[in-house]
Amino acid sequence: MFRRLALTTCCVALAVAGLAPASGAAERPTATFRVQPSVEQVAVTGADAGGTATLRAAHGVEVATRPVDEAGSVLFRHVRPGPGYVVAIDGARAAPVTVSGPGDTPPASFYERQRIDPGYGYVTTRDGTKLSINVTLPGPANEGPYPTVLEYSGYDPSNPHTTQPASSIARLLGFATVGVNLRGTGCSGGAYDYFEELQSLDGYDVIEAVAAQPWVAHGVVGMVGISFPGITQLFVAHTRPPHLAAITPLSVLDDTYATLYPGGIFNNGFALGWAKDRQADAEPATGTGHGQEWARERIDAGDETCRANQALRLQAPDVLAEIRANAYRRGAATDALAPASFVHDIDVPVFLAGAWQDQETGSHFADMIGNFSPDIPLKVTVMNGAHQDSLAPAVLSAWIEFLEFYLARKVPSTPPAARALASVALSRAFGDGAKLAPDRFTNQPDFASALRAYEAEPPVRVLFDVGADAPMPSFETTAAAFPLPGTTARTWYLGNHGALTDAAPTSSEADRFDPDPSAFPRTMQTIADGLTPQYGWKPVPAGQALAYATAPLAADTVLVGTGSVDLWMRATTPDVDVEVTISEVRPDGRETYVQSGWLRASQRKVDPAASTPLLPVETHTRADVAPLPATAPALLRVPLYPFGHAFRAGSRIRIVVQPPGGNRPAWAFDSIDRSSTVTILRSKAHPSKVVLPLVSGIDVTTPLPACNSLRGQPCRNYVPLDNETTKVPRS
Repeated sequence: MFRRLALTTCCVALAVAGLAPASGAAERPTATFRVQPSVEQVAVTGADAGGTATLRAAHGVEVATRPVDEAGSVLFRHVRPGPGYVVAIDGARAAPVTVSGPGDTPPASFYERQRIDPGYGYVTTRDGTKLSINVTLPGPANEGPYPTVLEYSGYDPSNPHTTQPASSIARLLGFATVGVNLRGTGCSGGAYDYFEELQSLDGYDVIEAVAAQPWVAHGVVGMVGISFPGITQLFVAHTRPPHLAAITPLSVLDDTYATLYPGGIFNNGFALGWAKDRQADAEPATGTGHGQEWARERIDAGDETCRANQALRLQAPDVLAEIRANAYRRGAATDALAPASFVHDIDVPVFLAGAWQDQETGSHFADMIGNFSPDIPLKVTVMNGAHQDSLAPAVLSAWIEFLEFYLARKVPSTPPAARALASVALSRAFGDGAKLAPDRFTNQPDFASALRAYEAEPPVRVLFDVGADAPMPSFETTAAAFPLPGTTARTWYLGNHGALTDAAPTSSEADRFDPDPSAFPRTMQTIADGLTPQYGWKPVPAGQALAYATAPLAADTVLVGTGSVDLWMRATTPDVDVEVTISEVRPDGRETYVQSGWLRASQRKVDPAASTPLLPVETHTRADVAPLPATAPALLRVPLYPFGHAFRAGSRIRIVVQPPGGNRPAWAFDSIDRSSTVTILRSKAHPSKVVLPLVSGIDVTTPLPACNSLRGQPCRNYVPLDNETTKVPRS
């Protein structure tokens, strides 16, 4: 938790007065470079390129030495807070400075004296960095105040010529919208680093400065955004800005590791591409690098603040080096990039939504739902679908309710004009028939009554078969928590002839395959109109995988949550990568994708305290890496990422075991590429099985959806596999 300390010397000072110079300092050349202390950082700008900068602590001990880059800048990170730090470059020494800590919060007056007008400008953070900001009001400032939301990311939320999706919708509702670029992106000063703590504290500063403006209703600010600006909300809310009123994170992740290294396997598809794009965006807009085009245009038009703010861009860390450094979990360092480890500190209302088949961030976010504090209003919507479906009509209506309750502080009622405009936009994005739901609380006598009724509703909402009924779900359910109360662990065992059976094996048999990752190309072919994934989901090639399916289900079967595919495995190599996939084999001979999970065999070590029959939690530490035994089988508990699906009566549940690839849109895997034969045991002593989250009491009210109608769930012709079976020594 961040302490709220009012420091009158506030972090924007560039030197600490009253400190005696070190012996001999008077004879040294006067420094012409600028030193800017920050939170656990010291920045240097205006130095001569090619020099060597040395940071020394108050007692003269060298802390670090760095080369001055071609822009004349250096950034020292991870500096212990305290006074008396001195930077020297080639004999010239600057005045001592004080490095602050995360809890060294400026006084309220620091925020109150900042004036932020409508339009484009800059907001100052606690260390003096200026972040680019763009403010749009629904009317004249003197006709406010207006309920206000902030969108904060490394994309281009402060670009005055574009608007991010969530902010666009908020404007239709009469909200003031504020877009701010993270430090080191766009026209914002500083150097970018992936979700470093200073970035979150900048968000704190922006919230407090914006909330102090006279055009902000109730003196509070909310946060909006999908994906990158959704994830930033979790980090900023963790710092607990006093005037943050609510957050609405959409399509987010709960753990960077689970998206970057699912199951310990590097995601060199979307995750790598996204990281490289962010590094390119963080390059100077003034040089020959990438940068952001809109920032370059502002500089060319004479924006000298934007130009000056490019000074530290070359100090952004190398993204590939950071990826390699995070190949294994590293305790606190990994937790710092995992919202699941700190969302319990968030003390404002939260609206969270995401899709099981999200082709970008994945569905692992659902595992943190239970980590939020029980003391805050929490509204969660989960569904089948793609990354952008957290802004689909059924979710958007609930999102609007949430914003109006906690920011506008009025009974939710969408004006007819806004409703009509929203319907046009939704139909364009999600197809004909997409529209907002009717207002639900206008029959309440007053705001307090409406809010009580709203907060009394169950916090978790699960949508099923989104897409079968145009862009809407076929049916839905609500629950008090996630995992859904009453969920039971339903076990099927891997059996003969590719069967999933209720009975544990009594024979001593095994199945084997020869995995070849190159046989499983990416599923996603294109994204039509930038919104809807187009899939090319192909049948599994023979000999490259094993498959097991239940008998036709006697009744509709609803599974919601995580699952575990527990495989007793041997391999002819010391390590292999495994992907497991659950699908629905339909009575019409077609097969619908549901979900996948991954695991590198050498990272199979499970944390028993954190794991359950339905959720294996591997440690993924370097110390726990172990090759597969040469002869004895090893147990791999491969986690199925969270999912929800209604399997209709007459369908079968299928599990495929294969090398990574071919199932997950946009994700790709740096898989172990070596010839191996993998054997999965099915014996009394080594009963491989699948454990799935069975939920009772949910009525499946609609028939089997048409193939390829479900959002995020491609469909293909069902092709059975003939598992190669062999006898194994009885055990």
